[in-house]
Amino acid sequence: MKPPTLGRPWPAVALGLVGALLLVDSAVLLAQHQVNFGTILPGLLGVAAGLLAWHWPALRRWRAPPAPRWRRVLWRTSWGVFALWLLSLLVFFAFIRADHSTSPDQAPAAIVVLGSGTPRCQPSATLSARLDEALQQARHWPQAVVVVSGGPDRWLDCTEADVMADYLLQQGLPEARLLRESRSTSTFENLRWSRELLASRGQAAEPLLLVTSDFHALRARLIARRAGFIDVASATAPTPLPVRYNAWLREYFAFASGWMLGEY
Repeated sequence: MKPPTLGRPWPAVALGLVGALLLVDSAVLLAQHQVNFGTILPGLLGVAAGLLAWHWPALRRWRAPPAPRWRRVLWRTSWGVFALWLLSLLVFFAFIRADHSTSPDQAPAAIVVLGSGTPRCQPSATLSARLDEALQQARHWPQAVVVVSGGPDRWLDCTEADVMADYLLQQGLPEARLLRESRSTSTFENLRWSRELLASRGQAAEPLLLVTSDFHALRARLIARRAGFIDVASATAPTPLPVRYNAWLREYFAFASGWMLGEY
């Protein structure tokens, strides 16, 4: 009797290649001290893909007849769920790829720049792009006070606000225009405590111009309204290509969790 054909090994090869790419992506970014869900998850998925590739022949035997039918149902269902998740991720990527910046209806009273990581107490590539955009907006709106918002970075003796302020000062922004909000650890806290800081200095908080990354603009405006802002516009900075899809992946889960937790 001829043994059952187990098929070609190309799925295992494809999984191995994908897993290796994901592991390299994760390792490179983690080595740059960019530790977040968007850089960790690809590594975990890479390990899972590698294990699937390694055990592919055994898994084929595990579900091939005369094995119980439930094994094949479980296998197909698992891949179906993964395919649906991947489709939802691609739809989200297409959505946030669109331009979500909004022009102010009138001159902003305040410009709030949201933090985005300071590995080795230096601005990340994403944060540098935000700060460059903030400089352009500050020059365009010279009457606006500029708030840099970001709390202590994990395991580092610095705050995002101080790193951001130093960058802007080196680029020529006057110290008199800068306020530092250095307690926040989330977007909601960024906005809530920036509002309180402006009020404590007798500065108007609105109209507000938010400066953040392109992928983050929509969620940031939604959170700003929950934090009590009404007149909010946003200026967006492009996400650098080496970290773009990791940042989008992280935002996918942040957007979903924020919606489920009623943050908007």
